[in-house]
Amino acid sequence: MAHGTVQAGLDQQTGVITWTFPDKTATAPARIVGGCNPSAASWLPAWANECILPDMNRDSRVVREWAQEHGHAGLTQPKVEVDQETAGSLAALALRIARATGFYRGTGSASIPIITFGPVTLTGESGDVSTFEIDIG
Repeated sequence: MAHGTVQAGLDQQTGVITWTFPDKTATAPARIVGGCNPSAASWLPAWANECILPDMNRDSRVVREWAQEHGHAGLTQPKVEVDQETAGSLAALALRIARATGFYRGTGSASIPIITFGPVTLTGESGDVSTFEIDIG
């Protein structure tokens, strides 16, 4: 495997996240579940963020609906105080509830987006393509 920097990008218009490696590209359908602001120790769910397109916050809305049905009022709030560990737990919970393939912790200076994604398609330098999906039940 080649070594080097991995670049990631999310296109809200297409709903696709792309990771570019030196020897391959990985793409997957993606949704934003929220953003963690480490300096403010807060979590803003994607459904409460007007900057996120409605199609992109679907998994966040699924989590909110699940929380309402199961009596977890804290997960239905538009802003929650959290530390980094709790933000990771919220991302893992969103992964499970939305039945995603995985989640990705993006980069940001003020807010760090948490992105769930579906089946991943790998395309190698030679054009060979493979797709994988994980069923978390």
